[in-house]
Amino acid sequence: MGNQSRRDFFLSFLGKTGIIFLSPSLFLSKKDSEMTREKETNKEYPSYINLYKTGELDERITKLNSYYESCTLCPRDCRVNRTKGETGKCQAAASLKISSAFPHFGEERPLVGTKGSGTIFFSHCGLRCIYCQNYSISIKGEGVKVDEQRVADSMIKLQSLGCHNINLVTPTHYVPGIVSALKIAVSGGLKIPIVYNTGGYEKLEILKLLDGIVDIYLPDFKYTSPDKAAKYSSEAYNYPYYAKIAFREMYRQVGNLVTDRKGIARRGLMIRHLILPNRAAGSRELLEFVAREFSENCYVNLMRQYRPEYRAREFPEINRRISNKEYTEVLNWARELGLKNLDR
Repeated sequence: MGNQSRRDFFLSFLGKTGIIFLSPSLFLSKKDSEMTREKETNKEYPSYINLYKTGELDERITKLNSYYESCTLCPRDCRVNRTKGETGKCQAAASLKISSAFPHFGEERPLVGTKGSGTIFFSHCGLRCIYCQNYSISIKGEGVKVDEQRVADSMIKLQSLGCHNINLVTPTHYVPGIVSALKIAVSGGLKIPIVYNTGGYEKLEILKLLDGIVDIYLPDFKYTSPDKAAKYSSEAYNYPYYAKIAFREMYRQVGNLVTDRKGIARRGLMIRHLILPNRAAGSRELLEFVAREFSENCYVNLMRQYRPEYRAREFPEINRRISNKEYTEVLNWARELGLKNLDR
């Protein structure tokens, strides 16, 4: 890197390759659980190809872009004009900003496969959780501004490396630009599924505009208590209300996880739940919701990797990792409720 700043290095590297790689040392090991494989359908994958062919993708882009002028892309409803550089809770303007793009081998096995999940980390976030493990990116906004062509180039590059999907991390506040980039990428030959990797704080109207664009939803169901959501996610008291609506819509669109003969995800809802210490996330109620609303074969990843990052040390009840006992308790709840497709 020499005397270059980190930002200049990123920009230079993007200009040469259209992609940023992170150190392989950040990759996690593969999951141990087995996937329930469902029969392939005759439906064309990925779904966005059909929207591109019919011109519907252009119509979606026009509708989505209009949200930037008085932003209501997420339930914060900040109503700032991001086209003029105004920022709301997420602190993002209209220009796309990414931290990195690389083949990720630490995601769920159906996404990783043998070649990795083509992950693009977007800067900023509307939830702003006080324990965020990626706070330098999501809260402090680390990253570089890029145009839609550059994001499209990254998608194509990731596909050329053999990645099984394009994994959009924290995409909500950039949906208009991302879908515009997708159109460019499709014209350049993109043909792998889009993964919408979100914290679950979504608006129904936006998700409906993503119907047929996203093949795999990967939301993290964080809380069932408005009080906890407000306490740990910057006054997002309405998180449980909007999350439940969003999860229902995601399931309506894509249903249970469908994999190919090699176990690679093609389409479906993949629910994540990060278990917090002292039952702070309301895990039992959350699992009851999933069991009641969706299929027993709905994919659920019970994540035990919580660690107190960012400002978590200011809150004694979550200022530690979870214990084996706490994890086992949540796992047993899921089994008692009849959920069969559990990853961990």
